[in-house]
Amino acid sequence: MNSQEYIEVAIKIAPYSEENAEIVTAEVSELPYESFSMEDPFLKCYIQKDLYDAQALKVLLSGLEGMGFDVEFTANLMPAVNWNAVWESQFPPIVVDGKCTIKASFHEGLKRTRFNITIDPKMAFGTGHHQTTYMMCRALLENEEAVRGKVVMDMGCGTAVLAILAAKMKAAKVYGIDIDAVAAISAYDNARLNRVGKVMETYCGDASLLQRNTYDVLLANINRNILLQDIPTYALSLHRGGLLFVSGFYVEDMPMLIGTATAAGLEYVSHDSIDGWCCIKFSKQA
Repeated sequence: MNSQEYIEVAIKIAPYSEENAEIVTAEVSELPYESFSMEDPFLKCYIQKDLYDAQALKVLLSGLEGMGFDVEFTANLMPAVNWNAVWESQFPPIVVDGKCTIKASFHEGLKRTRFNITIDPKMAFGTGHHQTTYMMCRALLENEEAVRGKVVMDMGCGTAVLAILAAKMKAAKVYGIDIDAVAAISAYDNARLNRVGKVMETYCGDASLLQRNTYDVLLANINRNILLQDIPTYALSLHRGGLLFVSGFYVEDMPMLIGTATAAGLEYVSHDSIDGWCCIKFSKQA
């Protein structure tokens, strides 16, 4: 996808907060929008011109009534954009704790680290630049023994940075699930780009797909409300003694997450934080 006409939908959220914007993002992700940008007081959403359906969006947003905030939207046609050029300007390579390099295919001449991941971001989430993705990568790197030879699930995988890292860390089998079809396809493509396609499987769907298997390690970098909703499902799909790593929320949200996880039979182990964002490690009681 190089040049394509897109519609920019600007959804005004009142009152605006990142949490409210994440709720709207989760809802709008059910339609074929390819990327999102939070720009107070707007959530900006991008969709190919031929796929835009104003009525479908209006109906979807009406389902947010009673959530404690109001939304209204405007839509404008954007000129054709060379997205490859946009990615190149906005996607610098990143190195996690000197051990893992996340880069795009156009980055050349970089110093190699122990784990090297090449991502074609397309229009999906997860290039490693957000604090939550960085912390989740760090959590994996710090728990190598728990990953090697085990079954790992990356729930809400986006571009599959975490899943690919787990595969490169010699997990026996890795699964990735994302509710966004563009992300699921991107995850599939990136697995093959990084030569881990033989141990990775990717699916489009939600947490209900977890019941197909059980896992030693489950990764979920999503948002607070979805985590609170799905942690009981995560717990059921984990082996006893298995680990759950969650991120996508703020430090002040920890008590809610820990309470929900404890009620589901999980035990708090530790947490990490960067710039107010948080990552928690849980284990399933043996």
